[in-house]
Amino acid sequence: MTLAVDRPATQSRPPRPGPIRRLKDSYRKYWYAYAMIAPVVVVLGVLVGYPLARGFYLTLTDANSLNSARTIGVNHIDATYQFIGLDNYADILWGPASYDRFWSHFIWTVVWTAVCVALHYVIGLGLALLLDEKMRGRTLYRLLLILPWAVPTFVTVFAWRIMLADSGIINATLGSLHLPQPQWLEDPTFQRIAAILVNTWCGVPFMMISLLGGLQSIDSSLYEAAEMDGANAWQRFRHITLPGLRSVSSTVVLLGVIWTFNQFAIIFLLFGNTAPDAQILVTWAYRLGFGQQPRDFAQSAAYGVLLLSILTVFTTFYYRWLKRNEQLAV
Repeated sequence: MTLAVDRPATQSRPPRPGPIRRLKDSYRKYWYAYAMIAPVVVVLGVLVGYPLARGFYLTLTDANSLNSARTIGVNHIDATYQFIGLDNYADILWGPASYDRFWSHFIWTVVWTAVCVALHYVIGLGLALLLDEKMRGRTLYRLLLILPWAVPTFVTVFAWRIMLADSGIINATLGSLHLPQPQWLEDPTFQRIAAILVNTWCGVPFMMISLLGGLQSIDSSLYEAAEMDGANAWQRFRHITLPGLRSVSSTVVLLGVIWTFNQFAIIFLLFGNTAPDAQILVTWAYRLGFGQQPRDFAQSAAYGVLLLSILTVFTTFYYRWLKRNEQLAV
């Protein structure tokens, strides 16, 4: 005998409302939040969105200072530049002078970023470890070491430019020790070394303060337990300090890469439009757009778009690499 079992009829889901209806419902429910963020959205759109869109449009043209709209006296001259598509990108990346105009500066920018960020992190971590120890005058040391970051960048760079001059204090000291006196601001190799030196001086304090905060957030009982188990200083540093600083380190390294990759002020204030071999991509883009005649607005804007694309790709892969390492660590 077969028993019939009554089953409740499956309830069909109501149809999902369309995007316009969802937007209306969201606005009706969260209208106050929309009203609060509206001024920020408008300001960001004016200050960031429009220049970015305008710059991208210029990359698709042959705009320069000779064919752009301009006013001379009472006469207004209309723009005559034309739409050329992706020709600017092709010329920058694969053109006959692509190595001298882009790839050589790209390679130097990557080397500059990697060396500077590595020096920032290593020196900053070493100073943070010293300042985390109990010592007399620790507050004074912290104040002195953070001064290079607190002083305005242009003051620091001009001071270094005076010291790096041929008759500056650095060469005078080297001469008194009977050591070679490099031409820091003229020789291409020493120009790059000088740029790294100045940027390291300016960037170490931020890294030091950030890592010092991370060190102070690590539970001290972990060190006590490790010491009781017989772990030496290197083992405690490797298995407690570095893992404890992982989250802070990942953030400050990412910020350091972005800031250093786009570090315009130090290179420009140290060398101006001279020293073509020491120019990184961002200063070279400025030179194309404002440091030559005629000013090549289209190519300068194309460099800006390429810079944004490079940093976006790097940030994406960097976060994926961090997430994968965190999963392996768990």
